[in-house]
Amino acid sequence: MSVARNIFAEVPENSRATEEAAQFVETVTYADLPEEALRIGTRCLLDGLGLYVAGADHEMVEILKAEALDNAGRPDALLLDLAARVPAPMAARVLGTSGHAHDWDDSQVSTDPAHIYGLLTHPTIPPLTASLIMAQKIGNVDGRAFMLAFLTGFEVECKISEWMLPQHYMSGMHSSGTVGTFGAYAAAAKMLGLKGDQLRWGFGIAASLAAGIRCNFGTMTKPLHVGRACENGITAALLAQRGYTADPNALDGPWGFFAVQGGGVSEGKLGQGFGRTWTIVEPGVSIKPYPCGVLTHPTIDLMLRLVTDANIAPDDIEGVTVHAGTNILKPIRYPIAANHLQAKFSLPAALAMIALARKAGKREFSDEFVQSDAMQAMQRRIRTELDPEIEAQGFNVMRSRITVKLKGDGEVAGWADERYRGGPENPLSDADLEAKVRSCCEGLLDQAGQDRLIETAWKVQELPDSGVLAQLLRSAP
Repeated sequence: MSVARNIFAEVPENSRATEEAAQFVETVTYADLPEEALRIGTRCLLDGLGLYVAGADHEMVEILKAEALDNAGRPDALLLDLAARVPAPMAARVLGTSGHAHDWDDSQVSTDPAHIYGLLTHPTIPPLTASLIMAQKIGNVDGRAFMLAFLTGFEVECKISEWMLPQHYMSGMHSSGTVGTFGAYAAAAKMLGLKGDQLRWGFGIAASLAAGIRCNFGTMTKPLHVGRACENGITAALLAQRGYTADPNALDGPWGFFAVQGGGVSEGKLGQGFGRTWTIVEPGVSIKPYPCGVLTHPTIDLMLRLVTDANIAPDDIEGVTVHAGTNILKPIRYPIAANHLQAKFSLPAALAMIALARKAGKREFSDEFVQSDAMQAMQRRIRTELDPEIEAQGFNVMRSRITVKLKGDGEVAGWADERYRGGPENPLSDADLEAKVRSCCEGLLDQAGQDRLIETAWKVQELPDSGVLAQLLRSAP
């Protein structure tokens, strides 16, 4: 009984989050979208399209495509880069996994010191995937309706993630798999025009389907969390449309999602509501320059600055020590990366890439590069160390420092910039974003295909049929 009372105490009895979420999805209009939300959302769309292409030939995605083809049914939507069409949930599983395959998709930002910066959700891929798949299934969904559905799902996902206590992530749940389900559901429900009880039932279905645990970080299953969030969100919307019932208040109450998975909610935040301030604008979103966990990014930039400014060659390095807090060292958990998936959660791997190549991109995050003798040897010169002073400063930003000991005599050291590259305070320029998209597409789309993808994404609001976006992911138009 004491456990039940503690859970209930974390979710106010008067919580109406499910009802308010449903009302928001049902009533929000294109005219309600702030211009800045549309601008940033278009950037997230372009980034996401590039990421779908980047993951299309990954082994994990090829396995999922083969599984989908073996079980194909109703031809709702394209199967990523193939000409084949499969049922919407199945197409979403593959597309969503591809978008997260390289861990290069954007990160939600929170300025609340109660949260651990960087440990919320990857907000774009679930609602973008649902919007892209449902636009094909429904047909003739114009660009404005597409962006409305995408940004509706984005807002619902981020607010739920922000309102939950950090216990959700720290207890081992992967927010992009759990909360991402609600983002995909809200986007799909908006496109389907769900209303009233159907909308609230869909939230209940999504709440029971939401899943993903952090033990699978560094494996193929981590990106599958996002693919399943996309699949399950669409499934929840389609079932609700048919009249499938669920608890109409599934976010709230002692046995609702907030209590059971979230460890409760911040009562003071529930009054923020949905769409009064748009999370994509304030506090914003980080578009990643590197295909790895965002918690590594400030440290990667610092390492790049140190070796570049001092012109340090790989053979000059005797050892590197990374000083950080548990907010970084626990999630970024591999001391030596044996493959490219582990490297995405390894500071020694990421910094070894910089030491050897002064780059940490798609080529460096490959098994061929990570498993090379040079990379394996360099990783063993790099160690992490818990810094009590950094730990004591809290987790509202990503703090770290590096000491590089040089062979012979001497060292260089520095602190990571808290205004990290890609974050809302230091965003990638549009030109840098386009360059990232081209690097995602390298070897998969030719120059003309890359041009079409970029040009079409920028003018998404003018499209008479947003379903054409899915065709841009293929080598042939």
